Amino acid sequence: MITIGSDIGGTFTDFVEIDETSGRFEVYKTLTTPDDPSRAVDEGVAELTSRQNRTARAIDVMVHGTTLVINAVIERKGAVTGLITTRGFRDVLEIGREKRFDAYDLQIEFPAPLVPRHLRLEVDERMHASGKVLTALDEASVRTAVRNLLEQGCESIAVCLINAYINPAHEQRIRDIIREIAPDCPVSLSSEVLPEMKEYERASTTTLNAYAKPVASRYLTRLQQRLEGAGFGGELLLMQSSGGINSVGFAREFPVQIIESGPAAGTLGAAHFARLANLDKVLAFDMGGTTAKLALVEDGRAIRTNDFEVAHMHRFKPGSGIPVRISVVDLIEIGAGGGSIAHRTPVGTIQVGPQSSSAVPGPACYGQGGTDPTVSDADLMLGYLDAEHFLGGRMKLDAAASGTAIEMTLAAPLGITADEAAYGIYAIVNENMASAAKAYMSEKGENPRSCALVAFGGAGPVHACDLAARLGVRTVLIPPRAGVAAAFGMIVAPVTYDAVRSRRMLLDTLTPQVLDDVYQEMKDECARRLPATIDRDQVSYECSVDMRYLGQGYDINTLIDADGGGMSAVAAIQTAFERAYGKLYGRVFAGQPLEIMSFRLSASASRHVADVAGTNPAARGDGKRGSRRAFCPALHAWTEFAIHRRDQIEPGVAFSGPAIVEENESTTVIPSGARARIDEHGSLIVSLSA
Repeated sequence: MITIGSDIGGTFTDFVEIDETSGRFEVYKTLTTPDDPSRAVDEGVAELTSRQNRTARAIDVMVHGTTLVINAVIERKGAVTGLITTRGFRDVLEIGREKRFDAYDLQIEFPAPLVPRHLRLEVDERMHASGKVLTALDEASVRTAVRNLLEQGCESIAVCLINAYINPAHEQRIRDIIREIAPDCPVSLSSEVLPEMKEYERASTTTLNAYAKPVASRYLTRLQQRLEGAGFGGELLLMQSSGGINSVGFAREFPVQIIESGPAAGTLGAAHFARLANLDKVLAFDMGGTTAKLALVEDGRAIRTNDFEVAHMHRFKPGSGIPVRISVVDLIEIGAGGGSIAHRTPVGTIQVGPQSSSAVPGPACYGQGGTDPTVSDADLMLGYLDAEHFLGGRMKLDAAASGTAIEMTLAAPLGITADEAAYGIYAIVNENMASAAKAYMSEKGENPRSCALVAFGGAGPVHACDLAARLGVRTVLIPPRAGVAAAFGMIVAPVTYDAVRSRRMLLDTLTPQVLDDVYQEMKDECARRLPATIDRDQVSYECSVDMRYLGQGYDINTLIDADGGGMSAVAAIQTAFERAYGKLYGRVFAGQPLEIMSFRLSASASRHVADVAGTNPAARGDGKRGSRRAFCPALHAWTEFAIHRRDQIEPGVAFSGPAIVEENESTTVIPSGARARIDEHGSLIVSLSA
């Protein structure tokens, strides 16, 4: 069994290959090809297969993650999309929640709907919240609306009728009519994309799915053709935002589910190595070429949420983006990566990001024509990166170009030295990430000091120890092959599917029969949506409920044990809710009625992955291979750093900073006063001084 994980990022595309029989582990990293991301995948597969003198025919499974969907939304490069809705609900996408995300911004702007008003058409029908038909569907109005949308060039159609989550009959009939008129036109039904109450979130999620559907379908078809042309005949799976994987057919039908696939995979990789190191609470820190992601992992499990927004008008301001009501790994993402551009502000300070140099032209040091100073240029000037051995020597860095970019753009205009400007970039980007981490953790009711930091991504290990010091974190874990940890996370990810059913009721009225019926209905849906190759006897289920105190406007998701059955399961729901509510808000309201909004079920089937050696059995000693002058953040001075080759460090052997640990895909900077060692699973454990 040979499995490949491939993760397309904004700057690099990463690959991990595991041979299940021998435990052999291969990695590869190459620049992303923005014009056609599948070209980078083709290149990576060719490189990995050539190492073993075979073809792609030997690959059994490929797990793939892509930023295609979120990029299509942010850049507004999706399909021309039409929306069919119930008469009177045409403007739901613009009315939204009728809430300002900033009460004092007089020039407040909201993201424009993905479907303009002239492509949002109404039909005559009405469904009651109980599922009873109040007004029958007028099929003549449906045919008129469909033809109108097609005449205006619509490539995809979303259907979102009021209360269709409880009775999808009218939506299903509209799909039949669309297929009669335009058999090849993609259709997205809200009752399938998100069978949940709250028409704004449901309409927003459904239209985004329709908006991305043709783009995702074309890309996945092109990817499959490239792989098949190379001889691949195995199973292609797609990484989902929830931290699980599913079939390529599922991703083609519901592309909204893969909108955050890459960041989710990295968090799973971090969770895997946190479990091996017996760390029960960690902050996963993924810093690549374009963005940095932070996520809380508890007891080896990534925390998930159903409240998610994309294409924010203002970063860090909830409500300023397009809501996407799907299950996603709960993380925060900021524009801080190796390619983040540093510039001088009008008031004479340095600002880093969120703009990125991306893969093309990339940082100035890449030698591809880029002239803007970036975080990677600063890292190179500060001595953290080896210009001759970047990506294991496959890519040479241009130190002179970095110096020129920083000197001309920042140092000279600000009247400081190039070294000071470089450290300014390094310190500012780390402080930006620390501020984001503190805000994120406080929202979770947690303190960063209670966590360890698991750092990965191409740039993550370079900045991890300084970031940890700013957060008060004392333990940093760098997993083996940290630069491609997201691709590894795809390989260890389970196959999953998430179902939801809105059933608004008071908890006091919930009966064991209703509880059993609703979860059995969702289990049947999971059985239909999971890949056919999955052994149904190996599927496990996680049950949860969206609840709130009666009269509140927002609910929280509460994990429950629905397999206990009977009134004991119903009684346990209140206990679980009060525990979760108390953690978030510090108190509960005894005697206040509880209201259930929705039931959720997550089906999961773990895939067997062989134990992979993270250490080199031939390694002896501390792997020291000389020294290099670099800037130490702890000393705030230039000093000699010992250079260690990670694959030559013997497990259990400790060494002290200042040190730089190099491997082909990433570099770890260990400050003065810190101690480091490799554990039995190949993770680099760094203990920082107080």
